[in-house]
Amino acid sequence: MTEMTVKANWSEQLRREPAVVAALMVFAGSTATILGAWYFQYVLGLAPCPLCLEERLPYYIVIALSLLLVIAAIVRAPRAFIIVGFLAIIAAMLCSAALGAYHAGVEWRWWSGPTECSGPMSDFTTKPLLDQLRTVRIVRCDEAAWRFLGLSLAGYNVLISLALAGVAAFGSAAHKDRN
Repeated sequence: MTEMTVKANWSEQLRREPAVVAALMVFAGSTATILGAWYFQYVLGLAPCPLCLEERLPYYIVIALSLLLVIAAIVRAPRAFIIVGFLAIIAAMLCSAALGAYHAGVEWRWWSGPTECSGPMSDFTTKPLLDQLRTVRIVRCDEAAWRFLGLSLAGYNVLISLALAGVAAFGSAAHKDRN
């Protein structure tokens, strides 16, 4: 197959089954994002802060939902089901973008973050408690563990979430127009 044939086949598939393609793209993008987060955590050793872990939650939902939408679109489920599924993905990804923007703002010190990961530690005087605190490693939400081109992982989460919401919006709109 030539490159032109592959492009023509992809383009034809997109025209014939936009919901399938959009759901597959959302599935692939959200799965790649979680795999990337796990790579930073388990391979590079960058422990996630509490906000980072919260930012992952919408992706777990969207991975399952987008896979369900792929199956539903293939078996030609009712149009309303497909559209509601895409709307749920859009809502989840917009929530993820909002969480990422909040986290990035905390990292840039535009506003304060949760006290459990960005506030000052209290002065404890109880000896056993101090011994326990010395062994605990607190991952701060207001310190970016990694940046590339000025953006932290939270900033990239905003961009990825908005892109996936856009793909889901395309899938919903194309599916509305199709049926």
